[in-house]
Amino acid sequence: MTIESFPGSSGYIDAGVDKKITYFSNTYVLGLTVIAGIGGLLFGYDTGVISGALLYIRDDFKAVDESSFLQETIVSMALVGAMIGAAAGGWINDAYGRKKATLLADVVFAVGSLVMAGAPDPYVLIGGRLLVGLGVGVASVTAPMYIAEAAPSEIRGGLVSTNVLMITGGQFVSYLVNLAFTETIILGRRETAACMELIHVDYPVMEVPGTWRWMLGVAAVPAIVQFLLMLLLPESPRWLYMKKSKSEAIVVLSKIYDPYRLEEELDQLASALEEEKHRKNAVSYLDVFRIKEIRLAFFTGAGLQAFQQFTGINTVMYYSPTIVQMAGFSSNQLALLLSLVVALMNAAGTVLGINLIDHFGRRKLALSSLFGVFLSLILLSVAFFLESSGVANVGWLAVLGLALYISFFAPGMGPVPWTVNSEIYPESYRGICGGMSATVNWISNLIVAQSFLSVADAVGTGWTFMILAGISVAAFGFVAAFVPETKGLTFDEVERIWKERAWGSGNGGSESLLEKGEES
Repeated sequence: MTIESFPGSSGYIDAGVDKKITYFSNTYVLGLTVIAGIGGLLFGYDTGVISGALLYIRDDFKAVDESSFLQETIVSMALVGAMIGAAAGGWINDAYGRKKATLLADVVFAVGSLVMAGAPDPYVLIGGRLLVGLGVGVASVTAPMYIAEAAPSEIRGGLVSTNVLMITGGQFVSYLVNLAFTETIILGRRETAACMELIHVDYPVMEVPGTWRWMLGVAAVPAIVQFLLMLLLPESPRWLYMKKSKSEAIVVLSKIYDPYRLEEELDQLASALEEEKHRKNAVSYLDVFRIKEIRLAFFTGAGLQAFQQFTGINTVMYYSPTIVQMAGFSSNQLALLLSLVVALMNAAGTVLGINLIDHFGRRKLALSSLFGVFLSLILLSVAFFLESSGVANVGWLAVLGLALYISFFAPGMGPVPWTVNSEIYPESYRGICGGMSATVNWISNLIVAQSFLSVADAVGTGWTFMILAGISVAAFGFVAAFVPETKGLTFDEVERIWKERAWGSGNGGSESLLEKGEES
């Protein structure tokens, strides 16, 4: 007997007959993913646009032009806000839900963008940057979590990776905006103060009144669009079931799963809710370090986030024009265009990752990505060693190393940390642990951005990339030793894996789950 599937079902149509769930099977979940991913677009755009906008800010505000400290503060204040927003975002998500957290992030980001656009002095601009950072920080925690909790386990990795695609797409758009507003950019000596380069040069630019205000203020538009669209979307079904209303959760889940799969999902949620009721104490940050299985999960998630940054991705993204010029290319316009190509490759690589992560698996994808990253960093190191030794015509070797780096990093270490962190924590700790691990990512981002050019000046660019290559080896060992395969596993099954790792294979039959994750 056949039954008609629910509108927007996950792809199961005939009773008792499993049909493969694919990325495009459920337009309802895909639409939810894209709308939630607008937060990633804001994330990517803001981190990319400030370097171009700063050129014009220095023109309008003499105090900024004369003070490296003010320039550094303008850039870094968004990163400070993101750290605070990510840390608080976990608690906000757990207490008030994913939807309200997203709406709050949109309001804060939009207000911050408008404050920046109308800033009468650099100090108001810095305040706007802080607000934007707060919004980005909350969104960086919320979007992956919201998508993961609504996604069928079979395609959860690809859907969460869509948020990473929005981040890389936002970076690409910001580079296009920088290029569109700038007639000629002369890339000279750079000093790093946060997550972006500060460019200290004399340069001819188009005389467009309020150029930087448009560049920064336009970011309010997608935030407002997401706010309006989110009003039409439901709360995360898992959060609804665990914290608010089972009936509302069932309504949402019925739009994602057919009746047969729906029963399975409800059984798992009921089991998770029953376990939560047996917890003696309220959830606290100390539990993350006190409870062994939570501690192991957080160590793994935070380690992935740290290694994502310490293997050098933002070094490549933020400083690709500088790297190209270090490689011997004197054309500044060529350096800028090549950095635009790097951003496009990053976005294209993320699309490949979306296709691979639920077929190849998180663990295997991360390991193969890190192996390629290691080879690429060695190639970059060799290119700069040869250049410093006076060998001519090695610039394209460095460019090849950059291209290979992005090609290997983007499909694997780009989406995998965010995907894994959205699925490895128990329901009651998902917000707290997700926020803490995202904070680790932002802090690592700052450390890398602050140190790269200083280390390059101290030991040379070749040795700097060699150090990053060594870190990629450590990251490979970390993934091999600590990251389990979670492809295709339910949240309940993933939770049982950590209990097995913490207390032994006799805990709930988790040994078979480890094998299932590795073999599936």
